[in-house]
Amino acid sequence: MPIDTFLLALTTFFATLGPADLLVVYAALTQKNTQAERRAMALRGTVIAAVILLFFAVFGEVLLKLFGITLPALRIAGGILLLLISIDMVFARHSGGTGTTPEEENEAQSRADISVFPLATPLLAGPGAISAVILLTTGSGGFNLEWVVVVLALLAILLLCYVVMLVAIPIQRLLGITGLAVVSRVVGVLLAALAVQFLLDGLKSSGLITGLAG
Repeated sequence: MPIDTFLLALTTFFATLGPADLLVVYAALTQKNTQAERRAMALRGTVIAAVILLFFAVFGEVLLKLFGITLPALRIAGGILLLLISIDMVFARHSGGTGTTPEEENEAQSRADISVFPLATPLLAGPGAISAVILLTTGSGGFNLEWVVVVLALLAILLLCYVVMLVAIPIQRLLGITGLAVVSRVVGVLLAALAVQFLLDGLKSSGLITGLAG
């Protein structure tokens, strides 16, 4: 069902692109910039991230065939990565899977323009988001309605991230660190369930565990 696919992709991209984490980091990195500068960097970063992620949406299956990676293997690997990211979200840890590491944030502090690094990548188009794009688009079985629905969900979350960045500082003041942490943890629990489902689907389709096959 397209609506089921859309909701699945929407939840996965919300977790892997991390608007809540993005809000905190972007507000901190651009607090000395003018509103016009913040708006310009947010737009450039979002567009660049969209190009990167759409590249993997279009050529993800080709890359899998090039490296000899099967879809079950991708589902298992993607499930493991998403599960690790969800654990970080639930326990409020930052491993770099959906955001920047402390070293990357320190380097970004000295940059006048953060639209490419660390905004476009790894904040938006990070390893978690790229893995999710390849996993969801290749699982659709080609350029069909399901693929279009996944891409629409991706663009919707990218648009949300752009809007979040435009109002990052006011939202941070309104919700506070605790409010944002609550949102992140709730989404982390949902992502953990999705990650386990990806793992089960991968094991079932691979036939590694007889009880799941059939």
